[in-house]
Amino acid sequence: MFKKIMTKKKALETIASFSTVKVLVVGDIMVDQFIWGKVSRISPEAPVPVVEVTAETLLFGGCANVVNNIFSIGGKVAVTGIIGADEMGRWFIRECRGKGIDTKGIVVEKDRPTIVKTRIVAHRQQVVRYDRERKNPIDSSDLGIMLEYVDAVKGELGAIVVSDYNKGMITQKLIGGIKEITKGSGIVLCVDPKQNDFSFYRGCDVITPNHQEAERALGIAFTSYEDIVNGGRALLENYDFKAVLITRGEEGMILFERNGSITNIPTVAKEVFDVTGAGDTVIGVFSLCVAARASFREAAALANHAAGIVVGKVGTAAVTQEELQKVL
Repeated sequence: MFKKIMTKKKALETIASFSTVKVLVVGDIMVDQFIWGKVSRISPEAPVPVVEVTAETLLFGGCANVVNNIFSIGGKVAVTGIIGADEMGRWFIRECRGKGIDTKGIVVEKDRPTIVKTRIVAHRQQVVRYDRERKNPIDSSDLGIMLEYVDAVKGELGAIVVSDYNKGMITQKLIGGIKEITKGSGIVLCVDPKQNDFSFYRGCDVITPNHQEAERALGIAFTSYEDIVNGGRALLENYDFKAVLITRGEEGMILFERNGSITNIPTVAKEVFDVTGAGDTVIGVFSLCVAARASFREAAALANHAAGIVVGKVGTAAVTQEELQKVL
């Protein structure tokens, strides 16, 4: 199937050009915290396990995982979003700067904590997860700062990713402002949605819902391939997208384009250990490809190969350029 979409030569040329293009990620910045340990007894205070902590890991989460995917595969990337005036926020800034990622678009808000998802894992089993977050919409001053940043860097960009985790960062005013700034620029605006109402994203170039997100947006359940085809066409027509890429897990993905083209892309994953963050890999690689002037079909095919690699890893993972070149 891949050879029908693009040649190996074109694929390798596209991957090699990642370092020459830049993508801006806009969205909900998170930190994924993993606390690793072992359990040997039950607490005398309550019927819960006592976890003896042996290690701790911090990873980029939320839209920051999209940032990490773009960085890991060799692309230039910048990010705009909100963190708190706290240690996790400072850790995120340090990590970005250590990777050479532009942090000028990151807004520090005193009354809003950095979003942290903490998972306590013992003997390879997650014992509990707890989240620190505030979901209230961003205020107008923060919105203004971020839109000023988008305007300042637009000349460097080939694509923008709106990574919506429904934590209050992505608003219709923000999306409207980005569309106004980038109008006529050739910058491709890609959206990974979490809102059920896709009118929220109307007029963006590409949207990449998974199977369930597409169902919720349409208010129907897909019971057949024909349902998915009709649903993809409806999303294109109803919300003025140029393309809709529906990801279907082990069934691969389907790309719908405004010209009427429908492309089925079967999965290439050999083994699936963990689908966590696979959507972030898809939109990160897809956006890099279109920034490098690949077609939507070519970008989807390469993103599918990248997702096939990442689901073979455990936890929020990323793909390297060498890994993607190897599977081709």
